[in-house]
Amino acid sequence: MSKIISFSSDNDFSNNLDAMIKNSGYNNRSRFLRDAAIYFAEIQQRGELMNMGANETVEGHLVVYYEHGSDQKLMVSRTGNVEIAAYHHSSRLGHSCHSCVDVVHVKGKAPEVRAVFEQLNSTPNVDKVAFISAPMDPEDCC
Repeated sequence: MSKIISFSSDNDFSNNLDAMIKNSGYNNRSRFLRDAAIYFAEIQQRGELMNMGANETVEGHLVVYYEHGSDQKLMVSRTGNVEIAAYHHSSRLGHSCHSCVDVVHVKGKAPEVRAVFEQLNSTPNVDKVAFISAPMDPEDCC
């Protein structure tokens, strides 16, 4: 079931909205506005990983791009403070024969997840590390 929600905006915002939607890769205005509202609310309530409080439990994915042939798999599961729900390794990503990507589904207190993020970010031959936070669960969720 869906509900129609309307709002007013200034002319500049209204005139640029469709370009923002298209440039963000969306084809649906409602989906864009929904996702933007959820993202904004989560940032306002929890903040980014690097700014989250010590008692905040966070869940999401660490995405790590690194050079193939560096004789390493970035197994994060060795840490006792962060739960690892899933781990996926791909080598020779796309057209590049030098790139690997590891995607690790993690859950833990923000400082511990931050520590893993920082450890991966300072690992030799790692090109990029990103953390994508899972949506916040409602308090009464399963």
